[in-house]
Amino acid sequence: MVAEGRQRIDKWLFFSRAVKSRSLAAKLVVAGRVRINRDKAAQASDLVKPGDVLTITLERRIFIWKVLGTGVRRGPAEEARTLYEDISPPAPKGEAPPDAIPALREAGSGRPTKKERRQTDRLLGED
Repeated sequence: MVAEGRQRIDKWLFFSRAVKSRSLAAKLVVAGRVRINRDKAAQASDLVKPGDVLTITLERRIFIWKVLGTGVRRGPAEEARTLYEDISPPAPKGEAPPDAIPALREAGSGRPTKKERRQTDRLLGED
């Protein structure tokens, strides 16, 4: 029996559109990527209530959300945004995002032309 005003963390993550399915939400919790009020959520059945602060790690990004309410269904995005308040610190402007891939070659060098590829093939003896 669920206490009034509380909801399972896997259902809440699904209703808030943090993940695509409840099974993915359960895997996220079991993997230790969700914290409820700074404590790791151990099971998908852990309960959240309005006022709890969740720290969620998703794909090299960290979200800090304050729970504002429990969900009834997985509705549109506008409805999902009413379930939480994003209190994550703002990303510094002007910096590249942490998951950006640095350039692997010098600026302006670009892709080799067909002529350049043929020359390197001849040098390597690959006719």
